[in-house]
Amino acid sequence: MNLSILYRGPLASCNYDCAYCPFAKRRDSPDQLRADRADLARFVDWVVRNPDGDQLSVLFTPWGEGLTRSWYRNALVTLSRLDHVERVAIQTNLACRLDWLAEADRRTVALWATYHPDQVSRSTFLRSCATLRGSGVRFSVGVVGLPAHLDEARALREALPEEVYLWVNAAEGHHYSGAEEADWAAVDPLFGYSVRPHLSGGRGCRTGDTVISVQGDGGVRRCHFVVEPLGNLYDGSYRTALRPRPCPLPICDCHIGYVHLETLPLYDVFAGGVLERIPAVSTANRAVAPLDRRPVTAPDWGVPPGALR
Repeated sequence: MNLSILYRGPLASCNYDCAYCPFAKRRDSPDQLRADRADLARFVDWVVRNPDGDQLSVLFTPWGEGLTRSWYRNALVTLSRLDHVERVAIQTNLACRLDWLAEADRRTVALWATYHPDQVSRSTFLRSCATLRGSGVRFSVGVVGLPAHLDEARALREALPEEVYLWVNAAEGHHYSGAEEADWAAVDPLFGYSVRPHLSGGRGCRTGDTVISVQGDGGVRRCHFVVEPLGNLYDGSYRTALRPRPCPLPICDCHIGYVHLETLPLYDVFAGGVLERIPAVSTANRAVAPLDRRPVTAPDWGVPPGALR
C-alpha cells in the first residue's frame, strides 16, 4: 500500500511575527519542546520500523517552524534515507541553516517554503533558494496573497528560475475582485484553486484511505480538518478504518486538504510532487481548469483563521 502521512505534533512556536498568524513569535516552554521532540522521535521510529510494510510519504505540517529545531532536521535526514519512504517534506519559512541537507537523500527530501516579505528580505530568501537549487533539493516557494505582498511576489517570480513553482495562498478573509484575482493568477496560474473554497461534502476524497493525518500522540484522523478519530498509529487500530469515503464537511479551503479531493485534477497537476506542492511540469502559461465559482460560506471547523493554509 502507498500511504501518505501528514504529521503534526504539538510544536507551536515560530521565529516569525506575521500579523495574520496566531502562532507568530509564540514560544513553547522547555517541557513543551521536550514533549514535541519525544513525540517526533516515536513517529520516526515507527516509520523506520514500518510495521505494516507500506510505501510511505510524509509531510510535516507543524503549527510553528520546525526546521529551527534539530529534531525536525534530523527526522528529514533519517526518513529520506529509507527505501520504503518515497518522499519526506516539511512546510517551512526557510529561516534556518541548510548545510544539514547534505546528509539527506536529495532524491527523497523536499521543502515547501513560504516567503514572508515583512519578515525577511527578498535577497536573503533568494540566497536560500539558490542554495537549495545548487544542492539539488526539491522545493516550492510561495506567498500569502495579501495586497501588500503583490509587488514582492512579482519580484520574486521574476528572480526565480521558471522551473521553480511559486504558489500563492489566498489570504484568509480577503475578497478578491476579478482584477485582483487576475493579478495573482499572473504570478501563480494555479491561484484559482486557492481563491475560493471547494465544495467537498459527499464527494470523494483520498483522505482516510491512502492519506491520513497523524497527531503527536499517534492519533489518526482522515485529515487535519475532520476531528473524528480513525484509531491510533502505534497500536495499529487505524488500519481497519482505512477505506474510500466521501468528505463529511461542506467545503474545503486549504491546499493540504483539497489537493486530495477526487473531484479536482490536482493529483495530475502535482503528479510526483503532491506533498511538496510541486507541479509535474512548469506552470508557465498553464491554463487553469474551470472551477465551481458559486459562493460558499465556510463553517466553523474549530481552527484558527488562516492557520492551516
